[in-house]
Parts: sequence; structure tokens; C-alpha cells
Amino acid sequence: MTSPKGAWGPLNGCGPPAARAWAGLSVPVRGRKRLGHPSNIPDLGSTWDQLERFLLILQADQWDQCTDMFCFSRTIKRWCLHEVFQMRALSGADAVNALRPFYFAVHPDFFGQHPKEREINENSLKRLNGYLENLQKPGHRTHIPTLLTFYVRETDQTSVEVQDTVGSPGFRAVCFTLHTRDLLSAVLDILKSCSLPTEHMNGFSGNVDPQPHQEAKNAFYRPIKWDKTYYSFTGFKDPEEELEQAQRMETTLSSWLDSSGEVAAKKLKNSFPLRDEMKRLKADLIHHLRLSDIRWQRSWGIAHRCSQLHSLSRLSQQSPETLLNVKGRTVIFSDCSAMSAAGHIMLGTMDVHHHWTKLFERLPSYYSLQRKLVLLEDRVSHLLGGMQLLHTEELQPLLSLEEYYALLDAFCNKLLSSRLPFHPRSLHGLQMVLQNDRHSPQLHELGHFIVPTNCDLVSLQWFILTKARQAKENLKRKDELKVMERELNNSCIEKFSLRRLHKETGVSNTQMIDCCTRLLKESLPHLQGMHLCVSRFYSVLQDGDLCIPWNWKS
Repeated sequence: MTSPKGAWGPLNGCGPPAARAWAGLSVPVRGRKRLGHPSNIPDLGSTWDQLERFLLILQADQWDQCTDMFCFSRTIKRWCLHEVFQMRALSGADAVNALRPFYFAVHPDFFGQHPKEREINENSLKRLNGYLENLQKPGHRTHIPTLLTFYVRETDQTSVEVQDTVGSPGFRAVCFTLHTRDLLSAVLDILKSCSLPTEHMNGFSGNVDPQPHQEAKNAFYRPIKWDKTYYSFTGFKDPEEELEQAQRMETTLSSWLDSSGEVAAKKLKNSFPLRDEMKRLKADLIHHLRLSDIRWQRSWGIAHRCSQLHSLSRLSQQSPETLLNVKGRTVIFSDCSAMSAAGHIMLGTMDVHHHWTKLFERLPSYYSLQRKLVLLEDRVSHLLGGMQLLHTEELQPLLSLEEYYALLDAFCNKLLSSRLPFHPRSLHGLQMVLQNDRHSPQLHELGHFIVPTNCDLVSLQWFILTKARQAKENLKRKDELKVMERELNNSCIEKFSLRRLHKETGVSNTQMIDCCTRLLKESLPHLQGMHLCVSRFYSVLQDGDLCIPWNWKS
């Protein structure tokens, strides 16, 4: 017979089976405050066995027999779920783990045969890591929207509707802009922009929608972390194992030249007429416009370069008055039209003559801003004890003049407000490079300091003073390395009868010296008459240039 409501007293074994399961808890129903919040629930750390037995005994047909126990049980279950599935904030380590599918999809090691896509992914990853580091920095408030471009790999298990084809099967181009101040939102934006799953982010707190993107039904899928047996059972490929295999596949230099030398020689021979045409066009433009030099930001093909030179030549013939202000300047064909921080004229390869004409017409105002920039650099140099500010394409991203001026002006105001006690000219002879994608200063192996614009100035002062002697030694060593590299470069050209030997921007002096030193010990007949580029991977460019990694294996 069922006891009347509220008449059980202490749960000492009387009442329905559900109540008897709680014998020993001593939680009387009568006279107790109705449990409506987890803070009112007694400590159950020592009674988990009894709680489990209670939930097993309590069946659906018994809820109407115990009104008070129903309320209590419902609160208990709600409290348990709250404790088990409690939301927590996203940490830096969590962000790295959450972005594992993204890193596997864009890792440069998988683009060894596509140098352009590999370079873009490497540069974008550097900028992305700097953006995420700034979000994790304590007290970080300001942020700059960052436009990123990645080439995302496709796999056999996916069938993505590629809207932006890149002309090569196996990957697609993805562009997106990060402008959030929250780490969780940034991670979700990255995953959604690349059509990657976001279900694993549901356990983290944040005012964002954790549901996957609308396009996730056809998403590029990559699991986060599964046991090896999962891949054996399902037949899916283990992304970590794929990455390790790509890194372990060490091709020897001689075997690669045996398989690729003939193809490269044929492409090089076919490119000779275009190369001669490019040299002629470049020399004519430099002479006609009285330019200092003409260069290219990226490793575009010879045909592409010739078309750019033809376009500039046509503009000079159609509107000669617009190019009167380019005398003595360097023209760089790049991704956008602007004036660089170093004072070079950048012509966007995707822009039409109208954009180039507007840039040439604005050159007088750019020259005025450049003079202000020189004065601002002198002021910052004085505040930092006479250190010289460098801005070169090899050491920094290619910034426009306006971007660099705004960056330097903000840093100068920060120095003025802090009043660092650097003695005038105490650091004369040292060099520094200003960057905005870091938050801690560094000393480069070539002797210059890498100074973040948002670093702590007291820490910067201590770092510079403690590393000043080492910086001077590195600068002295830098000159010696340049001489040694030039001598080894000439020796390799002479021994192998190379038409040209050069290195990519990311290869350091020490890496080039190591590469050339080992090349001189080898017998490589396939190199005779070739164009050789020291890079980070093996590839044959469309015009026959041979790219070899600086740390090639014999």
C-alpha cells in the first residue's frame, strides 16, 4: 500500500523501492527545502554507488507514486548532467587540437609538387599563428582584420563542390578574413570557411553557434584523433600516418635528377625564346623609363612575366605623361598596386591600366609621405639609442607605404609615452626590424632585432641590452657569410656549368653555404647548362628551372 504524500520521514527502508534505494542517505523529505538548484544538493561524492542504484531502480511507472522523490530525482539528474557536460573556455592547447583537421588539410608538406601553393600556405600559416597568439595574449584589446588564403587538400573520401578551381586537381583555394577578438570564434570561423566539421567544438563556451556550417554536409572531413584500430576497421586513411610518410619519403638528389633532368632540360630549351624576349623588354623599359630595376614578387613563369612587361610598355606608349615620376625607382610586379614601405612602385598583376595610371598619378603624394616616413624612422631610431630601422623584402612581408607608416607612428607614440631611458647613440650600429605579428622580441641569426609593435617596452629594453653584444657579433658574422656564400655560388656555377644558381627568399645564408659545400663534393652531370634554384622541396618549374631542397640527401 502506498504511503501518503510527504509521510515517509527519513528514507530508512520504508516506502516504494525507489525510496528504499536511498536508505542510508538520511535525506528526509518532510521539513526539507525543496531542492531546486544544484547548490542545495548534499555532497554526493561518497554516495555515487547509491545514486547509480537509485537511477536503476526508478522506472517510468513509479514516478506517480512519489511526487517529492520525482522532484528530487529530476534535480539530481539535471545537476549530474550539468557537472559532466559543464562548458569550459577554449585554451591555446584546445585551439591547436581543434584545428588539427585544418592543419592536415593545408600542411605545406603535402604541396611539394606545387611550389606556388606551398609558399602561399606557408605565409598564411605564419600570419594565422601570429593572429591566434595575439588573441591569447593577456590584456589584448586591439585587433587588425587579417585576410588569409589557403589551398585545401581534397581526399578520396570527400566530394566537395569546388567553386573556385585552381587549375590543378586535389586541392582548392579558400579565402577568408579573421576579425574576431574571441579565440573560440576565430577557430570556428577557420573551420567553417574551409568546410571542415565543428561538432567537436560543442563542449566549449562562447557566444557563437556551435552548429556546423550549412555546407558541412558536403564538407572536407578529417577526424581529430582516433585510435589506430578505427582506421583498420573503417578503411579510412590515418592523416597523421600520411603526414609522417610524406616527411619520411626522402628522395636522393641523384635519383631525382635521373628522373627529372630530361624533362627539365626539354622545358628549359623551349623557354629560351621567351627568356630572350623578357630580357629585351626589361632592358628597354628600364632604359626608356629610367628605372632603377624591375623585379617580381613571386616566381611567375616567363610567359606571365613577358605579358606584364608588354602591358607596362603599352601603357608607357599610350600615356607617357603618367610615367614621368618613375625616374630612378624600382618597379615590382606584385599582388596589389601601391607603393611599398621601401619606396618601390608595386604594380598589381591582376589590375588593369586604369589602376596603374591612378597609382602613377598619386606618386607625388607618396613621395611626400615617404619623406615623412624617413623623419619618423629617425625619431624612432633616436628613442632606441641610435638603432637603425631596416625594411627589406627578405626580412619582412611586403607592406604598403601607408601600412608601414601607420605601424611606425603607433610604435613611436608608444615609445614617447613610456620614455625608455636609452642613452643617445648607445646602440649605434645595431639594426632592428619592426613587425606586427609577434608579441615577444627576438634576435635574428643575421644580427638584427625583430621587434613586435605590441611588445612590453620594459621587457624590450632589457632584451636589447642583454643581447647587444651577441647582435654585434652576428652582424660581423653576417658579412663573412655573404662573402663565403658568393664564393661557393660561383664555384658551383663553374664546376657544373650552370646557367644560373640562386636561392629562394626563405633560404638563409648558412643553409645556402651548407648546400653548395655538399654539391661541390658530388658528380652531377644532369646539372650541366641548367637553371638551379635552392629551395625547400624538389620540383621542376614550368620553364625548366630545377628546384632542390637545401638539405638534400645524397
